[in-house]
Amino acid sequence: MTLLAVAVSGRGAVDPDLPVVYADDEGFIRGRGAFETLRVYGGRPFRLEEHIARLQVSATRLGLPPLDAEEIAAVGTQALEAADVADVFLRLYATPGRESSGQPVVLALVGALPGDLEEVRARGIGLHAVGLGLDVSGSWPLSGVKSMSYAVNMMAVDEAHEHGADDALFLAQGRVVLECPTSNFWWRRGSELFTPSLDLGILAGVTRAVLVERLPSLGYTLCEGIFEAEVLAGADEAFASSSVREVMPVVTLDGRTIGDGVPGPAARALQEELRRCASSS
Repeated sequence: MTLLAVAVSGRGAVDPDLPVVYADDEGFIRGRGAFETLRVYGGRPFRLEEHIARLQVSATRLGLPPLDAEEIAAVGTQALEAADVADVFLRLYATPGRESSGQPVVLALVGALPGDLEEVRARGIGLHAVGLGLDVSGSWPLSGVKSMSYAVNMMAVDEAHEHGADDALFLAQGRVVLECPTSNFWWRRGSELFTPSLDLGILAGVTRAVLVERLPSLGYTLCEGIFEAEVLAGADEAFASSSVREVMPVVTLDGRTIGDGVPGPAARALQEELRRCASSS
């Protein structure tokens, strides 16, 4: 990540080359903290309120003191003004702060978008399936929480790279499809789009919600449920969705081609619709 700006609650924008986290911050020593990542289009954060609301929910689930939505938004604005770049991503963090203070800390980081994003979108990505050994009850403690404890996610990405893939796809017991480490997962058969149910404990992606909202206008119907990975053999196309990558076509899973092995029409249509929503927000 190319870091462009940093802001801290109570301090405002700070030099991004200077340290801002204390060594006894619980976010550092225990990984107890939450975060959100969102796209900024033309200087405007997309669906900021939804991301802040989810950050507040995650923080509450993790036992952090209540977070003030206006303060979070203000810290994000301070970072964006310091960066002074129109198209970037904004990452918001909330930690309990120092053990002795009892005062939560909000951090805002502004980073440059990956330079090869459109090139990758044009060819699509390959996924490698990684089993988590979880049942499908969705009842594990951090289900649906966007926690700073991301070691498992990053280890899964490393494993995918070792197998020649671009990213990972998490599977529960019985090879039930869950999500990717930083994105939700979808596939199409005819005019029907499939995606794992939120009841599985996967993250309720903000971009996912936008796509669900816009599907009918594009002529697609939605099926949310519990699906085994084998159903992907009959898919016409697949894609992942996230704030930074937006709609990213998926063309292989474990080396096997999905559909025609090229980005499909649903991914293209939803990407265009997502950009249209962002430009009109």
